[in-house]
Amino acid sequence: MSKLFTIIAHDKADMQGVRAELRQPHLDYFAQIMDQIAVAGPLRSDTGDVIGSLMIVKADSADDARALLTNDPFAKADIFADVAVLPFAAACGDWVGGKTW
Repeated sequence: MSKLFTIIAHDKADMQGVRAELRQPHLDYFAQIMDQIAVAGPLRSDTGDVIGSLMIVKADSADDARALLTNDPFAKADIFADVAVLPFAAACGDWVGGKTW
């Protein structure tokens, strides 16, 4: 049974051009794995610049969650300075029917 994992990836400095160049291949890849994505999108600075990625994925283990990045064009281009993969449990909000803890 799959669980939820948060993947937080911060970009290396000066990766905006590479990220922009690979945006469409990145989106095409995510379209292929959409059944394993709960939510995903760019992390932004206070000024609106993209500084990384946040993904909440469905996987059986942290290793399986991390493996989803293997074929991501962003990861292949080595744009990430660091990547954290952490177990996640939704406690309130839309995913749990608007309940609160």
